[in-house]
Amino acid sequence: MKKEHKNPEGGLSAKGRTFFNNRDGSNLKPPVNSGTNPRRVSFAARFGGMGGSLLSKGGEPTRLKLALKKWGFGSKEAARKFAANNKKT
Repeated sequence: MKKEHKNPEGGLSAKGRTFFNNRDGSNLKPPVNSGTNPRRVSFAARFGGMGGSLLSKGGEPTRLKLALKKWGFGSKEAARKFAANNKKT
């Protein structure tokens, strides 16, 4: 992935979403950072269970931490709790 496709604050930039939508025929959308939108619940369930550290060895936030923050979560635990409370059964 080219640097121009990454948003420095986490996730893909608008240019990155457009690039992958055109290349793959996908329909990527920007993050939903509040509310109980089903996309946000799904993101929280997936990313809340991901392995890996939230900080690199140098103390910088990883892409995982940046993505969680962009979607409105401070930690993997917060994402897991949100998903558990908002999943439809």
